[in-house]
Amino acid sequence: MDSHRKVRFEQNAAIKGRGAASRVPGRFEKRAAVAEDDGWDSLANEQAADLESRPQTTVTVERARTIISRNDSPDIAFGQSLNPYRGCEHGCVYCFARPSHAYLDLSPGLDFETRLYAKRNAAELLRKELAKPGHVPSPIALGINTDGWQPIERDEGISRACLEVLLETRHPVGIVTKGSAILRDLDLLAELAKLRLVHIMVSVTSLDNQLSSKLEPRAAAPHTRIKMIAKLREAGVPAGVLVAPVIPMITDMELEHILEAAREADALSAGYVLLRLPHELKEVWREWLQLHYPQRAAHVMSLIRQMYGDKDYDSRYGVRGRGEGPFADLLATRFRKAKQRIGFPGMPPVDTRLFTPPREDSSQGALF
Repeated sequence: MDSHRKVRFEQNAAIKGRGAASRVPGRFEKRAAVAEDDGWDSLANEQAADLESRPQTTVTVERARTIISRNDSPDIAFGQSLNPYRGCEHGCVYCFARPSHAYLDLSPGLDFETRLYAKRNAAELLRKELAKPGHVPSPIALGINTDGWQPIERDEGISRACLEVLLETRHPVGIVTKGSAILRDLDLLAELAKLRLVHIMVSVTSLDNQLSSKLEPRAAAPHTRIKMIAKLREAGVPAGVLVAPVIPMITDMELEHILEAAREADALSAGYVLLRLPHELKEVWREWLQLHYPQRAAHVMSLIRQMYGDKDYDSRYGVRGRGEGPFADLLATRFRKAKQRIGFPGMPPVDTRLFTPPREDSSQGALF
């Protein structure tokens, strides 16, 4: 048997603690095998055994060559980002970063949330890149592609190490997270906040614990994320809420309630992003819908396609994450009116003038 052959496990049920239900093939794979029942219940037995074993999380150390990524997209608020990890154990079934695992010849489905990569040299590389003469200080988005404070951060501490470098160099940073592990770094975040160097957006998709456990099975519970906002604000850290993603007929009815709960926790700002389904994520999402909301699946996809020009997704700037048409306009209007009614004061500006490039290590030490 070809050892490189990929097998997609066709599941009849969701896997407890995981967002994806199968190893959806990556778009660069040349061959894929699909299991077929031989009439002797062998497929059912194999699936039962696979479900019983449960896919375990593995972490591979990656020695990254560069750590700061840059973009000039007109609809993205940051120009540079840093991702300490590849893959994310939170298992959010809707995660737009899932297709990135295809570049590793891995599945954007189960592999994305079970086969993780830790860039343990991230802080070292960050120091070197900030020391380059041409570096221009602007907020670095930390953990955008995958959450910098996912469960393995408690053991790896890579995001914390990067925060230490950013504090030392007085470099501004922006964070989006749904991981409660970030509260362990309140000491660093509070110091960054005193210097006006940090903004944090806490991602909240739903306030329904049961729904959240299906959508984002290993992320912090919704009420925990609201408390995260409160604790960050108590420590003087500028924090807001990002309602992401808004999913038609699944979570969109909660939009105003999430904003109200976040403001009660003293959130300073609010934003939202519509569900995005690039590449293989379409298949992961459709599989999830059929498992959890089979009677609603067709209506959900119909509304999504209405907002993306009769397609599952439209990657055009300004359209991705917002959509077009009546339903998209209604969401935008609801969000705008709720935000005005609730009264978010806004984030304070960050200060880029304090940046001090790190000194490169020298055997002669500092002469001046």
